[in-house]
Amino acid sequence: MNKQSKIFIAGHKGMVGSACWRILKSRGYTNLIGKSSSELDLRNQAEVNAFFISEKPEVVIDAAAKVGGILANSKDPYTFLMDNMLIQNNIIKSAHENKIKKLIFLGSSCIYPKYAPQPIKEEYLLSDSLEETNQWYALAKITGVKLCEAIYKKYKKQFISLMPTNLYGINDNYNLKSSHVLPALIRKFHEAKLNQHATVNLWGTGNPYREFLYVDDLVSAILYVIENNLNDSIYNIGSGSEISIRDLATLVQGIIGHKGKIHWDISKPDGTPRKLLDSNKFESLFQYSKTEISEGIKYTYEDFKKNYDNYKRNN
Repeated sequence: MNKQSKIFIAGHKGMVGSACWRILKSRGYTNLIGKSSSELDLRNQAEVNAFFISEKPEVVIDAAAKVGGILANSKDPYTFLMDNMLIQNNIIKSAHENKIKKLIFLGSSCIYPKYAPQPIKEEYLLSDSLEETNQWYALAKITGVKLCEAIYKKYKKQFISLMPTNLYGINDNYNLKSSHVLPALIRKFHEAKLNQHATVNLWGTGNPYREFLYVDDLVSAILYVIENNLNDSIYNIGSGSEISIRDLATLVQGIIGHKGKIHWDISKPDGTPRKLLDSNKFESLFQYSKTEISEGIKYTYEDFKKNYDNYKRNN
C-alpha cells in the first residue's frame, strides 16, 4: 500500500471511523472514501455491491456498526443482531467478490465468553456462553470474525479482524439510551455538575472491572495492519490495564469536578464481571500507543465540552 491507495472507511462519522480519517489524513493518506448512511445504506447488499464496483477501493476499514450499552442491547435485540449482521456481511461479501486486497474488520471484546479465563486470549472465542446483556451484538460480531477467518484461510487474503477492548475518545456517543459506560459517565457527571452538583445515579454495584483504550491508540494498530501483512486473521487490541467501574466513576467525577454524591442502583445488572484482553499476539508484531486513562479522559472531556450543545440535540 502507498499513501495514494484508495481506502474506504465504513462508518467514517463515528468515533472509530472519524479517528481513522483524522489520523490517516495526518499521516499523508490522500485517497479516503466515506459515505453517510443517507448516501449508502450498508444494510442493502445491492447498494453496497454497486458501491464497490464503482469505487474499487484497495483497502476497507469496517468501523460501521449499531452500537450501545446494556440498556440498548436489552431493549432492541433483533435490531442489534440483524442490522450488524447485514452491515458487516454485506461489506465483507462485496469486498471479497470485488477482489479487495485488504479488509480490517473491527469487532469487540464482548465476543468472548462471559467467564473466559483472564486475560482473554483469541483462542477462547466460542469456548463458553456469552454475556446475556450484549449477546445479540456479540453474535453478530462473531459471524464477521468467522467470515474473515474463512476468507483468510481459503483465499489467503488479508481479511483481518481486530478485537479492541472498550474504546473511548473524541466524537464518542453520549446518548444515554445507547452509550457505553465511559461516555455515559462523562455526560452524567457533567450535567449533574451543571445542576448544582446533583446526585448521579449509576447502574449495578460498580464492582466489575473493565479495560479501556483511547481510540487514537487503536488507530495506530490499524495503521500497522494497513501497511503490513499479518500471519493470522484475529488479534486482540487492548491497553493491558483494567479499572473497576466504581473507581472509573470516581476518576471521571474528579476530572469533571463534580462534588455531589454517587448512588449505585444494585437492582440493575453489572454485565460481565471482568474483561481483560491478552494482546501479546499483536504486540509481538507492533507496539502500538497506549494513552494513560486519566489523560485520555481529559482529552475526551475537552472535546465533549466543546461539542456539548450538539450532543444535547442528539439526546
